[in-house]
Amino acid sequence: MKLYSWNVNGFRAMCLKDDWRWFKERGGDVIALQETKAELEQVPEEFREPEGYSAFWLSGRRKGYSGVAVFSRPQVLASKFELPLEQWQGEGRLIHLEYDNFHFMNVYFPNGQMGEERLRYKLGYYDAFLDYAEELRKSKPIVVCGDFNTAHRPIDLARPKQNEEVSGFLPIERAWLDKFTAHGYLDTFRLIHGARPDQYSWWSYRMRARAKNVGWRIDYFFVSAELKDKVKNAWIEQAVMGSDHCPIGLELDF
Repeated sequence: MKLYSWNVNGFRAMCLKDDWRWFKERGGDVIALQETKAELEQVPEEFREPEGYSAFWLSGRRKGYSGVAVFSRPQVLASKFELPLEQWQGEGRLIHLEYDNFHFMNVYFPNGQMGEERLRYKLGYYDAFLDYAEELRKSKPIVVCGDFNTAHRPIDLARPKQNEEVSGFLPIERAWLDKFTAHGYLDTFRLIHGARPDQYSWWSYRMRARAKNVGWRIDYFFVSAELKDKVKNAWIEQAVMGSDHCPIGLELDF
């Protein structure tokens, strides 16, 4: 099973670009998108549910903001949207699909750069997500992907020293990723590639950051430890354009 994750930073624009040929070229089994920024009725009909896939869309109450989608070839046993508690709902951030062998979650985690209030919201969302994942894990293993909006370790961004006081690399944000992994969730890219440097998934549009590879690795596939032996490959497709993020992939063997 091949799974992909991509923050497309606006699906209505993305699907009309030549870069979207990526979708058919990869032929993934499960393709998760974040930051779609679209109501379903705003998406051109031919892209709403590609042939051979079941489509799941979630938008937030605020138009043109956030939003996630998943296209799935395998049969989905059940689907749910958003975290269970109302205080974390409404921004269109999470799709949960249940498969035979695992729970799958596509998440666009909040960004904390808009100030202290949003940083608190982000950290609260992180904790609520971990509680939800741990409850689901009692029945089946977990696969979670998406834009986590935090680089975990210094190796995961090009300029760690300069960003120690920037949301996305704050000690308190990184500490939550430490807690998450301590609960037995594995960063599949590091599981396969170890300390391979210069591997990023997001670059600012400013200062030719992508051309210089001055980036951050903030997009991840995590699996719960029960699936460690099922992970066959994990990768980042840095050459794929069309967004300020690039796609990432995971191969599981059941």
